[in-house]
Amino acid sequence: MAQCVQSVQEFIQDSFVPLVAALCSEEAERLTRRNNLSFAELVRPFCRLTSEVHMRDPNNQLHIIKNLKIAVNNIITHPPQPGAIRKLLHDVVSVSQPAEGLVANVITAGDYDLNISATTPWFESYRECFLQSMPASDHEFLNHYVACMLVVSSSEPDPVEQFLKLSQEQHRIQHSSEYSYPKWFIPNTLKYYVLLHDVSTGEEQRADSIYEEMKQRYGTQGCYLLKINSRVSNRGADEQIPDPWSQYLQKSTIQNQDSYEDYTVVSNKNTDHLISDGIDSEIKDGLSNNFKTHPLQLDHPSGSLDSTDYMKASTSLQDSKKSNSGTPHGACLTLTDHDRIRQFIQEFTFRGLLPHIEKTIRQLNDQLISRKGLSRSLFSATKKWFSGSKVPEKSINELKNTSGLLYPPEAPELQIRKMADLCFLVQHYELAYSCYHTAKKDFLNDQAMLYAAGALEMAAVSAFLQPGAPRPYPAHYMETAIQTYRDICKNMVLAERCVLLSAEILKSQSKYSEAAALLIRLTSEDSDLRSALLLEQAAHCFINMKSPMVRKFAFHMILAGHRFSKAGQKKHALRCYCQAMQVYKGKGWSLAEDHINFTIGRQSFTLRQLDNAVSAFRHILINDSKQPPAQQGAFLREYLYVYKNATQLSPDGPLPQLPLPYINSSATRVFFGHDRRPAEGEKQAATHVSLDQEYDSESSQQWKELEEQVVSVINKGTIPSNFQPTQFCLNRYSDNSKFPLAVVEEPITVEVSFRNPLKVPLLLTDLSLLWKFQPKDFNAKHDGEAKGQGTCDEDMVGTEAIAEFLINSEETKVARLKLFPHQTGELHILGVVYNLGSVQGAVTLDGIDPSVGLQAGKFVSNGLSVRGRQDLEIQGPRLNNTKEEKTSIKYGPDRRLDPIITEEMPLLEVFFINFPTGLLCGEIRKAYVEFVNVSKCPLTALKVVSKHPEFFTFGGNTAALTPLSPSASENCSAYKTVVTDPTSVRTALLSSASSADFGVGTGGSPEVIQVPLPDAVLLPGASVQLPMWLRGPDEEGVHEINFLFYYESIKKHSKMCHRVLRHTAVICTSRSLHIRATVCRSNALGDEEGRGDNMLLFVDVENINTSETGVKEFHIVQVSSNSKHWKLQKSVNISGDKDTKLASRERAKLCFKAARCKNSEENYTFADIVFGNEQIISSASPCADFFFQSLSSEFKRTHVQSHTHASQRTVKQSFDEAVRLIQRCSEVDLNIVVLWKAYVVEDSKQLILEGQHHVALNTIGKEAFSFPQKQELPETVLLKFFRPENTPVPARPTPEQLSNLIKTSLHYPESFNHSFHQKSLCLVPVTLLLSNCSQAVVDVMIDLRHKPTSSEALEIHGSFTWLGQTQYKLQLKGQEVYSLQLKACFVHTGVYNLGTPRVFAKLVDQVTLFETSQQNSMPALIIINNI
Repeated sequence: MAQCVQSVQEFIQDSFVPLVAALCSEEAERLTRRNNLSFAELVRPFCRLTSEVHMRDPNNQLHIIKNLKIAVNNIITHPPQPGAIRKLLHDVVSVSQPAEGLVANVITAGDYDLNISATTPWFESYRECFLQSMPASDHEFLNHYVACMLVVSSSEPDPVEQFLKLSQEQHRIQHSSEYSYPKWFIPNTLKYYVLLHDVSTGEEQRADSIYEEMKQRYGTQGCYLLKINSRVSNRGADEQIPDPWSQYLQKSTIQNQDSYEDYTVVSNKNTDHLISDGIDSEIKDGLSNNFKTHPLQLDHPSGSLDSTDYMKASTSLQDSKKSNSGTPHGACLTLTDHDRIRQFIQEFTFRGLLPHIEKTIRQLNDQLISRKGLSRSLFSATKKWFSGSKVPEKSINELKNTSGLLYPPEAPELQIRKMADLCFLVQHYELAYSCYHTAKKDFLNDQAMLYAAGALEMAAVSAFLQPGAPRPYPAHYMETAIQTYRDICKNMVLAERCVLLSAEILKSQSKYSEAAALLIRLTSEDSDLRSALLLEQAAHCFINMKSPMVRKFAFHMILAGHRFSKAGQKKHALRCYCQAMQVYKGKGWSLAEDHINFTIGRQSFTLRQLDNAVSAFRHILINDSKQPPAQQGAFLREYLYVYKNATQLSPDGPLPQLPLPYINSSATRVFFGHDRRPAEGEKQAATHVSLDQEYDSESSQQWKELEEQVVSVINKGTIPSNFQPTQFCLNRYSDNSKFPLAVVEEPITVEVSFRNPLKVPLLLTDLSLLWKFQPKDFNAKHDGEAKGQGTCDEDMVGTEAIAEFLINSEETKVARLKLFPHQTGELHILGVVYNLGSVQGAVTLDGIDPSVGLQAGKFVSNGLSVRGRQDLEIQGPRLNNTKEEKTSIKYGPDRRLDPIITEEMPLLEVFFINFPTGLLCGEIRKAYVEFVNVSKCPLTALKVVSKHPEFFTFGGNTAALTPLSPSASENCSAYKTVVTDPTSVRTALLSSASSADFGVGTGGSPEVIQVPLPDAVLLPGASVQLPMWLRGPDEEGVHEINFLFYYESIKKHSKMCHRVLRHTAVICTSRSLHIRATVCRSNALGDEEGRGDNMLLFVDVENINTSETGVKEFHIVQVSSNSKHWKLQKSVNISGDKDTKLASRERAKLCFKAARCKNSEENYTFADIVFGNEQIISSASPCADFFFQSLSSEFKRTHVQSHTHASQRTVKQSFDEAVRLIQRCSEVDLNIVVLWKAYVVEDSKQLILEGQHHVALNTIGKEAFSFPQKQELPETVLLKFFRPENTPVPARPTPEQLSNLIKTSLHYPESFNHSFHQKSLCLVPVTLLLSNCSQAVVDVMIDLRHKPTSSEALEIHGSFTWLGQTQYKLQLKGQEVYSLQLKACFVHTGVYNLGTPRVFAKLVDQVTLFETSQQNSMPALIIINNI
């Protein structure tokens, strides 16, 4: 139980006090009424004695009474109806509420910290009122009147006569059969005569003389002169006299027993003794259905109560309370009068009441002693005579009929009880206990269960109150008494009194568990108020235990709250639920939490605590509810209804925050710009960026790199410090640390992700963004003033609203909301604003959820919706750069919702016409690109950047080189073609072009391509179409090719310098041809022009196309070479076929002769060898474009590889140069372009596709391919650790490289005739040609002494001898050809190999480091014939 103000001893003593009746004359009542008090009310504050009182017990022992209190009440002759007493108790509890600002106890139990009110004043008020309003009963005498005060005014004509009348009136009330109420203790009631004298108006001498007469008549012990009203009531109010009456009158106005007109009239106010026990036959009928009715049935016969009735009930009481507290009490009394009244009560108690009680106890004691021997023995003997020695046992039905056994008033058992009660009232607990104990045995013997229960109850209390505690508290007595009252006597009022007393006693002994069990046992359906109060006290018992039982506390608080609610005590119900909520909150008991929150919401709403109600309903909705859909729908409707009421109270206040639906703020995406146009027929719009695309960090990084690349080219190789990569769509993965830039008059789309956690659909209407805007002119020096918030000025920012937005049950759905800025400045998007409503009839029927398949615009709101907002608060990324940031938790800013609106900028749209989706590898296709300026500003500096510049071209810089697809060519070829002369077939047709014409080698980045706009400007609204040639990538598969179009405004802006447009082309390529080529030196020295440099080129073409693509066959129509140093001369393998045709998986081998060009370092020489009727001019667009682009990408690839070895090249510089010179001899810079046509059958039509493949030949003898071969990695690779800086430089060039340094050639007759008969020695002149292939000066040594080592060679070729010098030393300048005349001597006929000279070479400035044999691999055979 909760803590009480009084100790348990004080509580029990104050519950049972001697009762004194007051009977006043009308004149006396009038005197007291001057103070707004009745006589009983006048003396009530002074009824507790301040000093100890002594009296003697029957054994003449002195007994001390401490802190005695008496009760003086007006006589009321008719008990009120039980309904009135229920109303009284209801009002008492509802008025008593927790004090405002009361600091609650914090109880820590386990992991719970609970704020609980330590005291429960409403329970104490209820208990006090309940005990005071207990009805007088015949089975006990505790609330029977012991004495009666007769009060007469001194101003009456004949006061003594008036006393006589009052005395007779009292006698009539007590002894006449017409009055059964009130009850009197003994027939001879003490009468005490009080003369009331008004000091301010009465004559004091007359009062004194009357008093003297009274003393003569009634004795000095039996009368008193009380002087009051010493103060004139209209005197100034400067004197502050204390008002001791207010605390008593405020407890309940209903207790004021003031019946002025007639003592027999009973109003609802006069409820001092109301509820009857089972003995009073007069009101027994009124109680028969007491247990089945509502606690307030008196006021509400229908039983249907609503909150307003309870409100009225409590307010009526509060009004009367206010009226009482408003009227001053005791206005005519001075402090001296207060002392006089106090003195009067003392005198009455000392001289009148206590001597009377003492005398009565003695009389009763004497009677009992004298009667005991005779009566009891006679009584028992009679019983034995008639019934034998055994008392017949009553059946259970007879026992229950408690009114069956009634003792006459003079029965000895009742006399014992009477004596016990008197002893108890004057605190003689020891004597009282023995009397109760004796009476209990007698009553049990007689089976008088009601009397026995009363004796047991008081025996237990007396045992507890005995000083020194000679015996333990007999709790089992109380148990029996409660059970008897409740089950046998059916008297819940007496049972309740027992429980209240016993629980308080058990609590004082810290037996909280037993006390709780006792309290819970008495809860029943007959009284909700009683059950609520007892359950609440039981809950306090659980929490006050040594180890607090927190969950039991909470559970019983819920039960108490429920019963309070049924009893109409809304505030108490709300308080109980709130206290219990502390235990259930956040423990995962979601259904319990929902129930509590729902009830708190309901009760708060009834009490007009709308904020609390909204908060409670909000909790039900935002927790992950496990309720069924119908329940959730009910919760939602209730919430909306409460919310609507709350918002109506302050319609002009700020928009409230709504809890539903959930918003995933971090998933918010912001998109700047217009929506993408769909494709129109053959026109395909640039893919650009849209909200429908998924974010890809890799692709995002690629776009950023492309933009940085083009910006760095524009700014001559550097990126400006204020450069901010363009981000069209901001999300949780993008870099949101800077304020994003948006353009005026271009929409800003915010995608908000909503989630409906409920199982019922939510309907959002009039959904729009909430924003704040600050206009600023970024070109001016001063800023504009900040304008107000959201939708306040449509001139600055236009807001688009979504009329209806339905979110189905447990659905996540995104809404795209737009803003249209009309001015430059700073925009802050704060959140969303909308009406939240539910969909009508959203209840599941037959297990089918009707919300499934609900379409927008086809649903009906149930009319209940509330307007509110939700803020978009996005937490930035966690910072993790500095040590401080790593050790603490700090978050950076996220500015995606705070765009800066910049000045007007041009806006480009790009459309692709006839753009293919599938190509063969290397296929050339012509398409068109349309550029449209859809803004009001001209745009310039249009460029396109791509990681794959080899995929497309806009044509060369000179218009003459760009073909216009002449109709003369076959099938409208994409190439520039010329009809060839049949005689020139297989012979090279030469042309030349500068790489600068095709944007290569100009020092810029090959990836950044200038778009050739006419006049370099695109005016507002203008559009231009340009041809674009595409070449299928060399590798088969699906290719994503990114184009970034860059453009600027003619005006320079401070915030935004440029804009970009993205396009991703997806091309699917299938296999076509695979080309392998090798080049080797020709043995023949000297070409047609007499120069010593020519080579043979072998080209191997294979058709690797699979037949699935519908390609019938490929025709090789032309092979071209492009090089600064070499050119093709002619085709070697002339076959009868004019065309070279390749069906699937066929392979063709081609051989060409190549020669060195005349020195033309700037231009590339293009040599075309044509196999068909038309020459494709390879030096024009698009053939040359794709060649140069492949060249630059090849250069980039090799450059990256060579770059990795740069660190090694710093070692031994001169040594390295020598190696380089030797290596350069074996290098060749020759590029081959193979042009082809493919015949494709598609939909029974034949199409001709055309294309080109490139092969770059760099090294003599090394095979090159049309695209790099994939190297298969070994399955397991050993891990190697190495340091790149220590990797040694190769010490020597390879033999292959050295063999190419000097090229040798022997010139001699194939056969030589000689007459060995005439001359035995045959001399043959042989010329040795030495050609220096390098640019450096080379020392050459020729050694003729070489002999074949193998016997096999001797057998085949025989032996011969060189005549003359055996060793020659020469020096050859760069590219020099030297002729050396030798003579060979033969002695036999036969076939001889002349290739025996050994040639050694070294660079002039080196020693013998690179000297090695230069041996020609081809045998030089000569036939010697004899004539």
